[in-house]
Amino acid sequence: MPEASRVIRLGLIQHACPPDRSREENVEHAVGMIHQAAAGGATLVATQELFTGFYFPQTENEFRFDLAESIPGPTTDRLCSVARERQITITASLFEKRAQGLYHNTSVMIDPRGTIMGKYRKMHIPDDPRFFEKYYFTPGDLGWKVFETERARAGLLVCWDQWYPEAARLTCLAGAQILFYPTAIGWYHGETPEDRVAQRESWITIQRSHAISNGVYVAAINRVGVEDDLTFWGSSFVCDPWGRIVQQADPETEQVLIVDCDLDNIETARRGWPFLRDRRIDAYQDLCRRYVD
Repeated sequence: MPEASRVIRLGLIQHACPPDRSREENVEHAVGMIHQAAAGGATLVATQELFTGFYFPQTENEFRFDLAESIPGPTTDRLCSVARERQITITASLFEKRAQGLYHNTSVMIDPRGTIMGKYRKMHIPDDPRFFEKYYFTPGDLGWKVFETERARAGLLVCWDQWYPEAARLTCLAGAQILFYPTAIGWYHGETPEDRVAQRESWITIQRSHAISNGVYVAAINRVGVEDDLTFWGSSFVCDPWGRIVQQADPETEQVLIVDCDLDNIETARRGWPFLRDRRIDAYQDLCRRYVD
């Protein structure tokens, strides 16, 4: 790793979640990859969205609520142990059972002492064919969350949040230097090759734009493999404050992506492109309206 104290090494965990693999097996599979990331020098490791199992919101099924768990709970207990053992920070995406009949899509942040620093509940919830998340998840109520880790201020957002510039901007205004987007996104099997290319490129482009317009690093972590009627396109990546892709994973295979991020680049980018300075905060009132008729 470079010697500069402002450099943080990220580890992104991209893997498959076969429907016939149990939650415990998936967690241990991911834990093995977290150990690989730590062995490679990563000090902040991130999982993909809902990493403990298959992407269950493809259908509406009341029995799939049984997949949820409390936070703290068995998965966070396991991750806290790994974070403490490896002296690393871990952010992980989970299906949270908050109370009877109340569930969230939640990311947690765990520090090197093995303590849960806090959590973020996904704010934007999709409801589309094969992505019936509104059936399962209550919209988040914790606001935009930024965590002061040992080397960087990390902002947590989740998947569908990545399409909204407001979410990225507000999280960055709260001090985030790196935006994390754990993701479960893929193609359904009836789409044309042209549509597949367009969708994947749109997914990459929107997140690169958040990096540019806010002058921050962005880390997107997606899954791979075929689950029911979806093929997940992987392609996890990190881009810098100019939107340049620093490293990107393969679209089809499991991978531990290890990426160095020099936080001094944030100051350099913001001096050259002072978008935060030039914002007209006196003229944005209509952003709080659904539509300007």
